[in-house]
Amino acid sequence: MSNETELTAASITTASITENQPLQVQVFEVEKANLQKTRLTTYPLTQPLSENEVVLKVDKFALTANNISYGVAGDSLGYWRFFPTEAASDNQWGRLPVMGFADVIASNNDQVNIGERVWGFMPMASHVKILAGRVNSNGFSDVSPYRKGLAPLYSVFERVSANPFYSVKNEDFDILVRGLFTTSWLVDDFMDENQYFGASQYLITSASSKTSIALAFAIKQRGNMPAVGITSAANRKFVTALGCYDQVISYDEIASLDAKIASIVVDMAGSQSILSNIHHHFAEQLRYSCRIGVTHHDDLVKDELSKSSTLPGVAPTFFFAPTQLKKRMDDWGTNETMKKIGLSLLNYIKFCQSSITIEHTTHSHEIDAIYQRVLSGNSDANTGQIISL
Repeated sequence: MSNETELTAASITTASITENQPLQVQVFEVEKANLQKTRLTTYPLTQPLSENEVVLKVDKFALTANNISYGVAGDSLGYWRFFPTEAASDNQWGRLPVMGFADVIASNNDQVNIGERVWGFMPMASHVKILAGRVNSNGFSDVSPYRKGLAPLYSVFERVSANPFYSVKNEDFDILVRGLFTTSWLVDDFMDENQYFGASQYLITSASSKTSIALAFAIKQRGNMPAVGITSAANRKFVTALGCYDQVISYDEIASLDAKIASIVVDMAGSQSILSNIHHHFAEQLRYSCRIGVTHHDDLVKDELSKSSTLPGVAPTFFFAPTQLKKRMDDWGTNETMKKIGLSLLNYIKFCQSSITIEHTTHSHEIDAIYQRVLSGNSDANTGQIISL
C-alpha cells in the first residue's frame, strides 16, 4: 500500500460519515440455498457510531475455493453468522467470509486509531462496521452479540504494525494463501502429533486446489511422509510441475494405487464418488479420513458426518483448524505457535510467487463472473483472485 493511500485513510474522521451524507456500503451476497444465485446490494452506514464501534474500509480481499467451502458448510459451522445481512428477517441471503486487508476510517473506541491497517476475515464488501473489543497490542476482535459461540480466532483483526512477518509486497499472496496455508499446516501438524495414525502416505484429493497445494508443501517441508496428489486429467500436468507431490494421478487411476499401503486421505474435493472409491479401494488400510474442502459441488458427500459412515474403513472426520491451533497455543504459547506458522508461511509465499499469477479486480460488475468460475471449479489453478469493491 502506498504512503499516499495510507495518508488518505488516516485523514478520514468519524465526521466524514454523517446522517445527512451516509457512507454507501457495497456488499456481495449469496443465496444460502442456491450458491449460484448472487446479488450486489448497497446500504447506508450512518453516524453516530455507538460506543466501541469501528468502521473498516475493506481495501482488498481474496476469493478462493476455500471461501466457497464456507458457503457449503453454511449454518452447520456458523459461517453465515460472521457477517449477517442488514435485515434480520432477510435470512435467504448470506455473506461469505473472505481474507482481506482493511483500514480503520472511523472509530468510537479510544484504543483503535483511525488510519490503522488490519488483516482478518472480512465480508465481500466495501466497508464493514464492527464492535471492537479484546483490544491489545496485536489487534482487536469483533465482539458483536451475533459472534457469540463462534470460533474467537475468526473474529480477530490483526494490526499490521504488530506482525513481524508483514511485507507490503506480500500482501496479495498473504490474503490469498495465509488462511488456507494455516489450515494445511495444522492438518500436517495434527497428523504428525498422532504419528500419522500408523499410515505411510498421504492421499490428497483436488490436488490442484490452493489448500491442497499448501498441504503438500507443508508435508514436504516436514519431510516425514510422501504425498500422492489426486486431480483431474486436465490439471495433472500443472500439479506435477509444482514439485510438491511425490506422485500425481488422475481420479480414474485411484484403483492403480497399491491398496496394501496404509494411508491417510485428506479430502479437499468433497465428492461422494471420489471419497467412496478411495475408501473401497484401501478399506482397512485407510487409517484416517480427513475432510476439509468442497471443490466438487456437483457430487457432494451427502450428510456423511451426521450419521454412521457406511464407507469401508475409518469414518470420515471433519477437520476444524481452530481446535488444533488452540491446542498448539496451549502447548507452545501463542507467540511461538504463530512464529512457527509465520516462518513456514513466508517460505510458501515465496513458492507461490513463482507459480501463481495474481489477477486484480476493482469493477463490481465483474465479481459475479469471477465468483461463478471459482464456484464451478473452472478458475485457473495457477491464478489468484484479489478483489476490491
